[in-house]
Amino acid sequence: MKNIYKKVACLLALGLTLASCDDYLNDVPKGAKSPETLADYEAFLRDEYNTRLDILGATHLLNDQFVTAATLTSNRLYNANYMWDENADRIALKVSDESTYYTTYSGISAFNLIIENALSTTKATEQEQRTVWAQAKIMRAMNFFYVTNFYADTYVASTAATKLSVPLITSANINAPSKQVTIQEMYDFILNDIKEALPYLPKVAQTALHPNLGAGYAFYSRVYLQMNNYTEALKYADLALAENNKLFDWVAFYEANKAIIDVPNSYTTAVSPMGYNNVENYVFRHGSSRSLGREPSIPVERAARFETGDARLKSRWKVRTVGADTYYYSILSGMYNFGGITSVEVYLIKAECLARDNKITEALAILNTVRKTRILPASYQDISTTDKATALNAIYKTKSNELLQTLTPYADARRLNAEGIYKVSFTKVVNGITYTLKSDSHLWTSPFPQGATQNPGNGTITQNVDK
Repeated sequence: MKNIYKKVACLLALGLTLASCDDYLNDVPKGAKSPETLADYEAFLRDEYNTRLDILGATHLLNDQFVTAATLTSNRLYNANYMWDENADRIALKVSDESTYYTTYSGISAFNLIIENALSTTKATEQEQRTVWAQAKIMRAMNFFYVTNFYADTYVASTAATKLSVPLITSANINAPSKQVTIQEMYDFILNDIKEALPYLPKVAQTALHPNLGAGYAFYSRVYLQMNNYTEALKYADLALAENNKLFDWVAFYEANKAIIDVPNSYTTAVSPMGYNNVENYVFRHGSSRSLGREPSIPVERAARFETGDARLKSRWKVRTVGADTYYYSILSGMYNFGGITSVEVYLIKAECLARDNKITEALAILNTVRKTRILPASYQDISTTDKATALNAIYKTKSNELLQTLTPYADARRLNAEGIYKVSFTKVVNGITYTLKSDSHLWTSPFPQGATQNPGNGTITQNVDK
């Protein structure tokens, strides 16, 4: 853990090339710059390395990302997750590093640095200081939410006070102690960070990388939903939608680009509409990659779970065979908001909360509002039912397709499996063999990498799974 903070501390010595990091921690070398102004600290918010939230293991487990046969043969950890191998010792396979853990905590370190110093910086008004301080609080809370929902069990009220989550680190000091807190303590901390930040978040942020007020409300809603608190989740969903209720029109995007998309055996790319300027964005954050390019391919079986006529599927992937592998290959190029929050997620949170309250007609009206911007007119029909389970399952299906490649389908599945009513499980047949991911599988919680447990900094880390 300590190496993360040393790395961030070294980055603060802007322009420093020869002096060691340990020297820097004691004295600022001549010619180096120690951050003093608010702009110096705000730069860490717009540093896109800090915006990255990697959930590769989760996308493998859900089969939301295609893995080639050759990779499955050579990478045993990928194979364990992708092929749902209950017998694999994933702890032994995570011998050192894992981007999910280290990039998330590296971001936490940077946000801690801002939170500790923003209110005493120079060349800024108090309001400007408070804005950056609040934005760092939201970003830190998002990182803790991600890492908790990856390495710890999902939130269950009856067990949250006794089960461990992840290390809670609130200082950028490399010598600061850390404690692996309970799930309840972590959620209380996350909720408090959001509560303290909300009064100072701007309605319009500096850039798409900076959380605005809508992002604060939307994230509040996401956290409360994960806690099964539908009343509060609905309250903050409504507040978020009051800030931004726009939906991107995927049907119009497909129509505008179908001359490229529909060419047989052609994989020429259209520009991704899922980048910084998408109208649905509350805040933009990268997923597993922060580079321009194609998004990950998806398995044929995963593509089959989209609705017929779904313009998102048609606009993003096209079936392709390379050697022994057949999959859906990306036909977009650009950036993708896989780590941030968008209005469509909030619409679907609201729909679930209404359905949970037996307001089925209102819930389906919201769901169909989303679907009309996604499903081609020739295939579109309103979903209409009075059955609560049918309505909720339709919402979950749309949401898992909408937020493919993000943490949300994984977090939702874990939440629903813990509840035990709308369980999520998967089955597939490969080379005549049937594989199953059960709703109660231990695979739904990822083990910490050995690099973290063997070098936990000034604390200890207890594994949350046996293998």
